Amino acid sequence: MTASTTRRRFLRLLGLGSGGALLAACAQPAPAAPTAAPKTEAKPAAQPTAAAAQPAAAAATPAEAAKAPAQAAKVPAGPVKIGVLAARAGVTAAVGQAGQRATEWWAERVNKEGGILGRQVQLVIEEESNPKDTVDRYRKLVLQDQVDVVVGGISTGVTLAVGPVAEEMGTPLLMWDGTTQNGIEETIEDPKWIFRSADNEVEAIGAALLTPKYFPNVKTVAGIGNDYSYGRDLWATYQAILKRSMPAVEFVLELFPKLGDTDFTSQIAAIRQAGPDLMMCSFWSGDAPIIMKQAAAVNLFDGMKGVFTTAGGVHDALKKEFTPEGLLLGYNSMYFDDPKASPLLKQFVADYRSKYNEYPAYECDHAFFCAEAYKAGVEKASRAANEWPSKEQVVKGIEGIEVESLSGRRMMREDHVMMGTWFQGLTTHKNAYDFVTIDPVESLPTTRIQKPAGAKLMDWIGTMPL
Repeated sequence: MTASTTRRRFLRLLGLGSGGALLAACAQPAPAAPTAAPKTEAKPAAQPTAAAAQPAAAAATPAEAAKAPAQAAKVPAGPVKIGVLAARAGVTAAVGQAGQRATEWWAERVNKEGGILGRQVQLVIEEESNPKDTVDRYRKLVLQDQVDVVVGGISTGVTLAVGPVAEEMGTPLLMWDGTTQNGIEETIEDPKWIFRSADNEVEAIGAALLTPKYFPNVKTVAGIGNDYSYGRDLWATYQAILKRSMPAVEFVLELFPKLGDTDFTSQIAAIRQAGPDLMMCSFWSGDAPIIMKQAAAVNLFDGMKGVFTTAGGVHDALKKEFTPEGLLLGYNSMYFDDPKASPLLKQFVADYRSKYNEYPAYECDHAFFCAEAYKAGVEKASRAANEWPSKEQVVKGIEGIEVESLSGRRMMREDHVMMGTWFQGLTTHKNAYDFVTIDPVESLPTTRIQKPAGAKLMDWIGTMPL
């Protein structure tokens, strides 16, 4: 596969995803996630409007009215229907399951607090699989189930197909981890109905900015990533920034094993022979712990530094027995063990751990953010319209919205691209788990590591602050 082959085009052919799920070749397919909506689904409403059900209250001050959720004059009876496209099998099952779980937790929480403007939330869950079938399920959600909004989508190969359909059908689509990019180029430059995830390259940009801080004496660097656009784009991005910040660095080796390979012994041997000071790896799913195990077997990191841009997406699998301390490790947009965790994140992690006996990964944050941004967009649009807003008004309400998510404050940019904070740091064994965590924790806002709206990636990298 050539360097011009895009990650999304590759995955679109396979019907696979761009998030940090376990590779099908590396693990047994995950069991199907439950499809039932939360038990807190709406009961048939007896009152015609939410406003009519509210007791009389003293008039609010202008400041209070601006902050309070709108109690619209005309609110329909019945639940708010939210369609969910969640992967349940194969490569993207692990992240799809995490996103569905977080959405269900959000819905239960919102319903306990009175719903959205008095209307309870009902989830209608369908499976994300290959592009064709997922498009059909999106149409079903809109036409048959008559949902108000659709959230979900891990695979950019899928969301590239669903995005144009959403634009045609006029129902908001908030993508958890998918985009409508072909490689690093946007295919829908001015979307009306779709909202997309952050650029994939932010993970490499953050790692490249932190490399001179933590590894200032590095002189030679090798890179390894899967042989498709994501692996090649992240390597090119990482090099472009290091060429500015560490101009004396020499890039001595680049390796691109086939996506799905699980035997990296030949690549590890080549890296040992090249003898670089640092290895950069963009593996993001089940291949990350596999290469870590195989590297540990030959003591690869004895005397060599390591950068794993996204392997924190499978943090539970990075066991201390084979994952050394001192690697630079990326967690995408949510770090479950953040020492500065908000009460919201602490509660979510505790509930997640109690219910599923594992710790949540970043897809939970993307899913929670999409749902919360929709809720806030409805409330914002309702205040302006003084009634339950139309879908088009909700879209305008979401543009530029800022809400509290599991990772802190997050925003949906005016051009319909996610903003937030990404987390990276050095691996440590000093914790209560059987896997590594990071210390210190570096918080990297997308205002620093994501190109501005309308900018070309490599042009921006050439001038971005280091």
